[in-house]
Amino acid sequence: MNAPLRSAEVVTFGCRLNAVESQELGRAHASARETVVVNTCAVTGEATRQARQAIRRLHRERPGAEIIVAGCAARLDPQGFANIDGVTRVVAEHAPNRALASVEGTRGLLAIQNGCDHRCTFCIIPFARGAARSAAPSEVVAQARALIASGKKEIVLTGVDLTSYGVDIGEGWTLGRLVRLLLRELPALERLRLSSVDCIEVDDDLIAAFADDSRLCPHLHLSLQSGDDLVLKRMKRRHSRQDAIDLCHALRKERPDIVLGADFIVGFPTETEEMFAATLDIVDACGLTHLHVFPFSARPETPAARMPQVAPHITKERAARLREKGDAALRRHLDAQRGRTLRLLTERGGTARAADFTLARTPGVDAGLMIEALCKGHDGRALVTSVTASGR
Repeated sequence: MNAPLRSAEVVTFGCRLNAVESQELGRAHASARETVVVNTCAVTGEATRQARQAIRRLHRERPGAEIIVAGCAARLDPQGFANIDGVTRVVAEHAPNRALASVEGTRGLLAIQNGCDHRCTFCIIPFARGAARSAAPSEVVAQARALIASGKKEIVLTGVDLTSYGVDIGEGWTLGRLVRLLLRELPALERLRLSSVDCIEVDDDLIAAFADDSRLCPHLHLSLQSGDDLVLKRMKRRHSRQDAIDLCHALRKERPDIVLGADFIVGFPTETEEMFAATLDIVDACGLTHLHVFPFSARPETPAARMPQVAPHITKERAARLREKGDAALRRHLDAQRGRTLRLLTERGGTARAADFTLARTPGVDAGLMIEALCKGHDGRALVTSVTASGR
């Protein structure tokens, strides 16, 4: 009698899109024998190094397991990964052009877009992910319905270049139009959240949607990368400093309670102290709360790697200063929540998230519940709360 097939165990590196694809990979590589899929990331050289290290460790600890390597780093260097001891197979094909949804965790992750048509000078991901492509709107709605039916109260739309959604479909499809469709077709959905967006691609329909339906979470994370126009030009970003500021003001006009975050790269080649000061300043100019700060990491295959580099110790010091700026902004935001009663979606580990993505401590409360809690204070990172109404 043949042994039953079982989903492969998946070790995931990188972004939310990788997390969604990992669930699909686990099903696709079901086997009767022990199988581990390593879903790699190539956004930095360090991410690729960590994936290689994990593969070698897996082979040492589980020599009988079949190891399959997939993801961005595997697509860029399939032969290099194939040569690592213990690797059975490398999956180098691009992900399929369809909507993928993950039911693991508190939220439902819904990948609606893949690939990127832009060529930022620091980024190698377009070469790993291919051209921008969007899932059909009807398929996105169907996957979202399935997530709600599975019990998800919040759906997060994700993709490589999320705000380019619809560019390959035509017929007037944009991310804003899709968001409106989902909110109209899914009255049972309690929260719809967007992952990282490119500020120059945010369309008017999306901005208006924040004002029209409170179920669209008042939170956006912007891919800004720098607050200096010359650095942005050398990065080959398509927005200016003023574009970013104008967008933040427009969003806040439509949804005054919106909380904004941003990604920044510090120590980009040729960045001077004056240029870095412009990045520090844009935190206040845009009213940002959540910062993701990345010291510049040169990828040999990119144009930025051939530009004059900033000394590592300067990059490290600037990253620390920007993180300190972000920590202060977060503390101010948390201070303002004291005494408020918020509706929270609970997560594993005794934490929860408000609609604006503010983290709260909710020890002893089960995951996956909508609750109301009084904010009594904070610890610098998260709200300290007491539950006033249990949810479902």
